[in-house]
Amino acid sequence: MKNIEAVAIGGFDGMHEGHQRLFARLGERGAVVVIETGYANLTPGREREHFSEHPIVYLPLDDVRHLDGEGFVALLNGMFPDLERIVVGYDFRFGKDRRFSHEDLKTLFQGEVVVVEEFRIGGDSVHSHKIRAKLLIGDVTGANRFLGHNYTVRGEVVRGQGIGKTELVPTINMLTRGFLLPKEGVYATLARLDGEEHYRPAVSFVGHRVTTDGSFAVETHVLDDEAECRETIAVSFVRRLRDNMKFDSIGALREQIEADIAAARKVLRRLEL
Repeated sequence: MKNIEAVAIGGFDGMHEGHQRLFARLGERGAVVVIETGYANLTPGREREHFSEHPIVYLPLDDVRHLDGEGFVALLNGMFPDLERIVVGYDFRFGKDRRFSHEDLKTLFQGEVVVVEEFRIGGDSVHSHKIRAKLLIGDVTGANRFLGHNYTVRGEVVRGQGIGKTELVPTINMLTRGFLLPKEGVYATLARLDGEEHYRPAVSFVGHRVTTDGSFAVETHVLDDEAECRETIAVSFVRRLRDNMKFDSIGALREQIEADIAAARKVLRRLEL
């Protein structure tokens, strides 16, 4: 790629606040180089492109893991003939057996190497594995604080069990691939339907439908709107409302859903949508 003068290199799963500190050092002619391990599940694949204004280039790990330091730098120089600056995090490792660090980059690369120091929020260092841990316990508020944006999953609209619209509330059911889902429960969310520009206030359920058919589902009810979604939906998690629960009857479940809607409405009313 010509005219790229700076690259930030890393795994960049999540595109979180720490990653954004690297991107801020790129300048106008910068690009993000993702070393794609295949394990990303916060922003899998091209999902990262929703969180950066810079072009993103993907390098499969298998294409670079065997390289020594000289080979890695030669690859970058070949890909970016105008390269003048490399930006990495303080813990960046590369090459065969991860033997090389930013110190080796400074020796091998003829241009500038910028090393961004550890970024902390509330005294806690920001890392993708910590965000995953927060999501797995349902702490989407903490995860969002580290991310710098609401954790968002995207997927295809699929057919549900059919009782939502008739006996409960209408919901949009989604099938997600590659995303880590937060702990089972009910969340105040924002939903974007079929790629529309604006988000709609919503309430979402993640988990096994223990009161009805027991199957796993990700279901979203859009508030105050007879919204129709045909193909894709993006759901952004704002706050956890409660655990997954089993109810003695559909009527009891309906009453709880009405309480969930009221709670979600109260949370989301504070946001500027």
